[in-house]
Amino acid sequence: MSLHTDAPQGVERKWHVIDAEGKVLGRIATATARILQGKHQPHYTTYIDTGDHVVIINAGLVKLTGKKEVQKIYRRHSGYPGGLREERVKVVRKNQPVRLVESAVKGMLPKTKLGAAMYRKLKVYAGSDHPHAAQKPLVLEVA
Repeated sequence: MSLHTDAPQGVERKWHVIDAEGKVLGRIATATARILQGKHQPHYTTYIDTGDHVVIINAGLVKLTGKKEVQKIYRRHSGYPGGLREERVKVVRKNQPVRLVESAVKGMLPKTKLGAAMYRKLKVYAGSDHPHAAQKPLVLEVA
C-alpha cells in the first residue's frame, strides 16, 4: 500500500467539483472531507486511502453563519518568540480566500500521513475557473 496519491489496487478515483458560491463553509467542508476520505463508498476502510479528488470553485464567495465574519480569528505561529499572527476572516477573505476552505477541510481530516495524502487530493480555487476540466469532474450539490 502506498500513501501517495496512487490508488490502491481496485480503487478508482473520481473527480468531483463543488461550487461554494453562497454555500455555508461548514457544510462544504464536511461534504468535502467525507469524499476525500472515501466514506461515501461501500468499500471504505479506515486505514486505506479510498477517497476521490475534489475541486472547489468560488471559494471566495463562501458564506459564514452568525457573527463569524467579524469574530472568527485565524492564528499561525512562526515558531519564534512573539511570533503569533492573528487575522480576522474579513482580512483572510480579501487576501487569501482559498485559505478559508482549505483550513476548514484540513481540520476535518485525520492528523496522520494518511490524512496528508487525502488533503493532497483537494484543489481549491477562488474564482470559477479551474484547470481540471480534462478529468471530467462530476458536479456535486451541497445543501
